[in-house]
Amino acid sequence: MKKSVFPLVLVFCLFVTFFSCSNKPKRSRKPVSTIVIQPTKLNYFFGEKVSVDVKTILENGKIENIQLYYKNQLLKESSDLEFTVSGVELNTLGNSSFKVIATKTDGVENNRSKVVSVLYSDIIPKKYTYQIINTYPHLTTSFTEGLEYYNGFLYEGTGNHGESDLLKINLTTGEAVNTIHLDSIYFGEGITILNDKIYQLTYRAQKGFIYNLSDFALIDSFLYKSAEGWGLTNDGTNLIMSNGTETLTWINPNDFSVVKTLQVANNNGLRTLINELEYIDGKILANIYTTNIIVEIDAETGRVLSEVNLDNLMNSFIMNNNIDYMNGIAYDKENDRLFVTGKWWPNLFEIKLTESE
Repeated sequence: MKKSVFPLVLVFCLFVTFFSCSNKPKRSRKPVSTIVIQPTKLNYFFGEKVSVDVKTILENGKIENIQLYYKNQLLKESSDLEFTVSGVELNTLGNSSFKVIATKTDGVENNRSKVVSVLYSDIIPKKYTYQIINTYPHLTTSFTEGLEYYNGFLYEGTGNHGESDLLKINLTTGEAVNTIHLDSIYFGEGITILNDKIYQLTYRAQKGFIYNLSDFALIDSFLYKSAEGWGLTNDGTNLIMSNGTETLTWINPNDFSVVKTLQVANNNGLRTLINELEYIDGKILANIYTTNIIVEIDAETGRVLSEVNLDNLMNSFIMNNNIDYMNGIAYDKENDRLFVTGKWWPNLFEIKLTESE
């Protein structure tokens, strides 16, 4: 009888298989990091300081470095699997994030992020009152969406489909000395003047128009990604746009790219419904839609610095039912004059703001 070779073959195969498996290089596993913020809150105040604990689990290999970022700015780089960074100031309103990138010596890396919500300003806005300095006539046919003072004239953008205009107005008489009508498909919104050009937004068309300041000739148009356009101003370099939310957007007037965005908040939370805008010396005055409140916003941080309630502004005048909310702020820098009006209002007011006692 022949001896079976099957057992020998089986043993040989098992030996080869074992040898092959035991010598196969192990797959390099990604490091896993966690981020813990102390104190732990759902929402934070602007300027609040926190500690950030970073812990990284490493299953094989060696760590090269671990980098911790806040708003894409490097806070710390270390080869320690556990470390803490204390005293990190939360200096951006809205949502921002911490990010950890852990890299091994073989180049394998992994990253984790943790979002923090800074919804409250650390400033209680000052309360202002007002004094009426002068009163001027205002076209009651103007559904005011944008207002600007420039070289002795008011410039106004108006809204509603089929009624949207751009006007140059004699301040004393309130009459238009130049007008251009928008196509009825467009609902006109905020305007601003920059480098001898007038920029005008539209409501939901995601499109803006550019005119020559001198003769209102339409010279170009531009697109923006925001679902809606509301208010418009400029800081001398970039356009600044509102869209009815708490967000302000800085736009490059050359290529219309987004330069930055800023969230606006007071001590009670984010301030939404930001409408018509006026930039004055590093601050932005803004109408709050559905109210007669104007807020003063720090253009660097988004914090509301002060506010004034103008509910009583029209009480001494005969009113009719065909008026709407206040919307329109213009500033004469040379003479330090502030003008306000509203949608279909019969008057435009020069006012002076003073801090309440």
